[in-house]
Amino acid sequence: MQAQTVTIIGLGRVGTSVGLALKQAPLELEIVGYDTASSRGREVKDKLEAVDKNKWSLTGAAEMADIVVIAVPAAEQESVLRDIGNHLQAHTLVVDLSGLKSSGLQWATKYFKEGHYVGARPVLRADLLADGSTGVDAARADLFQNSVFCVAPGPNVEPKAVDTAVNFGRLLGATPYFVEPMEFDSLIQAVDTIPGLLAAAMFNAAHNAIGWRDILRFAGHSFAQTVQPLRKGIDIAYLASGNREATLRWIDALQEELAEVRRAVAEDDRELLEDRLEDLDIKREIWLRERMKNDWAEDKDTPEVPGIAQQFLGGFFSKNKK
Repeated sequence: MQAQTVTIIGLGRVGTSVGLALKQAPLELEIVGYDTASSRGREVKDKLEAVDKNKWSLTGAAEMADIVVIAVPAAEQESVLRDIGNHLQAHTLVVDLSGLKSSGLQWATKYFKEGHYVGARPVLRADLLADGSTGVDAARADLFQNSVFCVAPGPNVEPKAVDTAVNFGRLLGATPYFVEPMEFDSLIQAVDTIPGLLAAAMFNAAHNAIGWRDILRFAGHSFAQTVQPLRKGIDIAYLASGNREATLRWIDALQEELAEVRRAVAEDDRELLEDRLEDLDIKREIWLRERMKNDWAEDKDTPEVPGIAQQFLGGFFSKNKK
């Protein structure tokens, strides 16, 4: 059977890790990369060997693909979907790992003349959550191993396209987890947007304080980890404005929690504060253990690799590809 072509648009840590994972899959695939930074594209191809070749035209990269994987910053999501919309084959599946899923679905509906769109999100494996790495040098084939692949399809997408997206996530080593696009967009504000806004507030408070040079000179691991999301500042602002209602709800919830903490400090209720922090640390440990076990995913009957390969290369493509 002819090799299938997978084009990865955006060769950051996520996109490059997708390429590395596909390279290890027992499938005959041609992996094409595209990134606006040509030097990064060369590094991903020549040094990391995560793609077979690079295309320097976005539309050229998209029009040759059976599957297009989009892994760009949220602020670039609409422009990418718009630019490739007239350059997809009828059978092409677009797996969009970027940004907000409701917005992505709306843009795909608006701009796509051909092809099938499924929003998705691979989640980092549990033991890598705190490493803070974001660059291409931190890409690895097992970045999503034993984790979750969130799939947020629209109501009108062809079931075979969804099946292919699910099996794509399995090739990354992740277990599929279905979520509605609007629900995903609301929940992602809590784990992406709010930490970014909190980072901005924390850094600005320290930077505007009297003696801020000494404060920042003495700052250590905790402060650095707290403000690390500022590296994605443009994306944070984009996500916050993209779903303002959900963002405001999470800000209100955070303010309520901070008010409780402030009250305990103001009343010098150290026992209450200690109990609260100890209880939350226990809950944090439980969360991390659950992430390690990955037993909350819906689909635990992951097929053997030959079954994945058959579905990945057959079914949807054999029916649609001309």
